[in-house]
Amino acid sequence: MTDWTPYTQRAKTWFEALRDGICAEFEKIEREAGSDAGFQYTPWTRDAVAGEADTGGGVQGLMKGKVFEKVGVNVSTVHGVFSPQFAASINGASVENPGFTATGISLVAHMANPHVPAVHMNTRFLTTTKAWFGGGADLNPPLPYDEDTADFHAAFKATCDAHGEGYYERYKAWADDYFYIPHRKVHRGVGGIFYDHLECADEAAWEANFAFTKAVGETFLSIFPQLVRRRMGIAFDAAQKQQQLEWRGRYAEFNLVYDRGTLFGLKTGGNIDAILMSLPPEAVWS
Repeated sequence: MTDWTPYTQRAKTWFEALRDGICAEFEKIEREAGSDAGFQYTPWTRDAVAGEADTGGGVQGLMKGKVFEKVGVNVSTVHGVFSPQFAASINGASVENPGFTATGISLVAHMANPHVPAVHMNTRFLTTTKAWFGGGADLNPPLPYDEDTADFHAAFKATCDAHGEGYYERYKAWADDYFYIPHRKVHRGVGGIFYDHLECADEAAWEANFAFTKAVGETFLSIFPQLVRRRMGIAFDAAQKQQQLEWRGRYAEFNLVYDRGTLFGLKTGGNIDAILMSLPPEAVWS
């Protein structure tokens, strides 16, 4: 079996570099809006369970500004063993082989102006007895614009098409299926792409999957700031703000009830504040 340790380190280094680029661009947007808001970074260490030594941790980045009402950009690298109950639900893990490593970046932005879409982006690399990448990005506008939706999807389609035949169609459909709130019978946004278990049978497969995952991150950094700048100066009224707050309630419901990342973090001793940074700063339920 391949020793994935150096590959985990390479992925971690990339996720940290992507974090730095995203945070710098978001702070630049705040400056353009006349705000001096910046990210505050809080390191954390994973809670160890009996028999575990060094179990890793991460850094939570959080900014509350004029444009970005609340945005979190987290990078974590953790390792250890799954609980017997949880191991059975994870690709390549079992009660007999509960060990894992996981490194990734997770981002959620809730915007002050309801004309600016909220967004989620995540990419990650995990190892158990198997090794795989996962991730994606999806747009969550309270006031959807067809132009924004089309541009967001076009950017990710171009990225997918450059890395694998049928990637976009498959991962768009996966996002449509995944980012759905069954008890509300609505999607939580206008979609994007979602992929998981992009397995690495050998080093060549790892390099190809890593290249795709990096491209997903770079695409997000390219397209989302364009949408923010396009909409952040539009005036809005109380009714539009109310619509945003109600939509945030739906977003919170999805993340607390269905989101795999939330469950993974809670089940593996992650930092509670970092895990729940995806929740909006304010929401309503009518």
